[in-house]
Amino acid sequence: MSRFRRRDKNADAIDPDIAADDASPGRDDAEYDDGASPRAAPPARTSGPWDASEIDDPAAGGRVNMGGMWIPTTDGLEVQVQVDEASQGVIAVTLLLDGGALQLQPFAAPRNEGIWDEIRAEIRSGITSDGGTSDEVEGPLGTELHTRAQVRAPDGKSAVEPARFIGVDGPRWFLRGVLTGAPAAAPRDDDVLLTLMRDVVVVRGTGPMAPRELIPLRLPDQAHDAPAEAAEGDPLSPFERGPEITEIH
Repeated sequence: MSRFRRRDKNADAIDPDIAADDASPGRDDAEYDDGASPRAAPPARTSGPWDASEIDDPAAGGRVNMGGMWIPTTDGLEVQVQVDEASQGVIAVTLLLDGGALQLQPFAAPRNEGIWDEIRAEIRSGITSDGGTSDEVEGPLGTELHTRAQVRAPDGKSAVEPARFIGVDGPRWFLRGVLTGAPAAAPRDDDVLLTLMRDVVVVRGTGPMAPRELIPLRLPDQAHDAPAEAAEGDPLSPFERGPEITEIH
């Protein structure tokens, strides 16, 4: 049985500490499809993460509706949400299981091109400029970035934290996952958290959104069955940690 739990908001959170400076907040993804030349239809996807249009019933299997994503559940799973202190909006969802953590964030993407290659290069640059290391590795969901970043331990000493950055380009959306803990220290392609990421359903909605704008997320009791539309206001940078962690039961 899965559960949402309350946890000390001062506990450690995933912090890649990388800002995407070229989020282009004023540009809508429709600008990428000017109709100047015909484009071939993308090939049918054979595995998840899924788009809402590819799933008859996103609630099947016990998925939890969090607005821009339906999150799968499994026995022993705990779910943590990251909330922006100023807006009180949910900006990330973290799945906790068996000594590992998977942070998930869905973003809008251009209509006709993926953004994972570009974002992966930005993450790699940020990690290495801070003294860390990074390696590209082919994983079950495509190219991953395995990093070892310099972090400050609770006792004030310097430490090295491994992480696996995973990106999936979907239909007009991009889903980013960050694995830490046991799945990053000893990577396995059959890790349960990776299986859960495959079963996520992204709800992009039909409203215009700028590339890299966070697809709106909600707490389960705030979520609705209808697809999430684009939220008003400035887009969030994909790689900034929110200042507050809130747990839900």
